[in-house]
Amino acid sequence: MKKFISLLLAMLLVASLAACGSKTDDNNGKDNTLVMGTSADYAPFEFMYKGENGTMQYGGIDVSVGQYIAENMGKELKVENMAFDYLLPALVKGDFDIVISAMEVDEKRLQSADFSDPYYTDLPPAILVKASNAASYKTLADFAGKSVAAQTGTTKLDIVNDQLTGANAVPLQLVTDMVNELVNGKVDAIVVDGAVAKQYAETNKDLVIADASSELGAAQPYCVAVAKGDPKGLLPAINAAIAKMNEENKLESFISAADALKDVWQEVTAENPS
Repeated sequence: MKKFISLLLAMLLVASLAACGSKTDDNNGKDNTLVMGTSADYAPFEFMYKGENGTMQYGGIDVSVGQYIAENMGKELKVENMAFDYLLPALVKGDFDIVISAMEVDEKRLQSADFSDPYYTDLPPAILVKASNAASYKTLADFAGKSVAAQTGTTKLDIVNDQLTGANAVPLQLVTDMVNELVNGKVDAIVVDGAVAKQYAETNKDLVIADASSELGAAQPYCVAVAKGDPKGLLPAINAAIAKMNEENKLESFISAADALKDVWQEVTAENPS
């Protein structure tokens, strides 16, 4: 009887240890992954391209920043693609750990998220127009009565509404759709960040940056977003990684790597949450 009880206790102990071990492994697996939300339609900051093995991969300045932060935190980066205006709601729900998507800080976004120290400041915002019409857009006043597209949920849409007096704002979810609408004459202009405008102007001879862009003002820095209150305690490590990244001048290599892919980045459709 004693032997039976001893054997039973030993079996229970082994089962208990196995259960604890399984729980620990699950936690470690979760803790070792940093999930980054982005909108991969915004080259050179975030985009998709076909790798050497034929599979689609994420690339761009922001993806490199996310990879650098993850590595410095001892984590593996996982990138999730979503339309820009859904990124912060998904972050609030807990679908992501962080959002890196050429995102500037404003009062509305601060209601649902906290932000890291700045990691990059782009060229000033710019207005893209068709080259054949460029002479018609010397000042912002020239856009009165014109259709001007900007990405939904962005500060660029605010620019159209606040600075292009008399223009008809056309909110669109994807920058690739905005460009197609411009090329096909469905809108008269689009407003995007400076580097994005430059990229499209360099790869499409039918598009140019309007002279009126100089009136839009300075660029605002990009930051990493975490859920309000930083419930996962990520900000200290993120800021430490950003400081180290700046000390090592890593952004230069990230920009060069993104530029090297400008001939192969793909137009993608970001997924919307159900």
